[in-house]
Amino acid sequence: MMKMNIKTISIVVVATNMQSKNIKKSILYGIFGSSILLAVYFTILTLVSGWIFAQEQFVSYWYFVISLAVGFGIQIALYQYIKTLVHGGQGMGKVVGLSGTTSTTAMISCCTHYLVNLVPILGVTGLATFVAQYQVKIFWVGLAFNLFGIIFIGNKIIKFKKQL
Repeated sequence: MMKMNIKTISIVVVATNMQSKNIKKSILYGIFGSSILLAVYFTILTLVSGWIFAQEQFVSYWYFVISLAVGFGIQIALYQYIKTLVHGGQGMGKVVGLSGTTSTTAMISCCTHYLVNLVPILGVTGLATFVAQYQVKIFWVGLAFNLFGIIFIGNKIIKFKKQL
């Protein structure tokens, strides 16, 4: 009976170590995802309107930009966590991808109206005007998609853990 208890304790310790590694790995993926999203934001803004403008826009909308990047990073971390748990995402990659695309679009929206200077085509001008007019609303849509993604993946994790 004593051997069984030691064996049980060993299994619990190994499982705890594996879960700890999974959590750390997931957090690193989330930080990396947030960093990539911020890099895309600054790269596109800089290419379209210059580095000074990119900095000015970030200062003006930092609370949206950081919130979108952090929300996206949380989704990446949760996705990585559950993927490691079940060895397959069951379609959640689509939610992360859609939300990430929406976050990137919302963050880039703050500079899109400057594309008019580069491409004076009527269609692009109309799009740039639309985006400039609804910039803050686009940020809010991006945040809503982030929240939906976090809730969706978090719910999947809770359901999976109940099955264990």
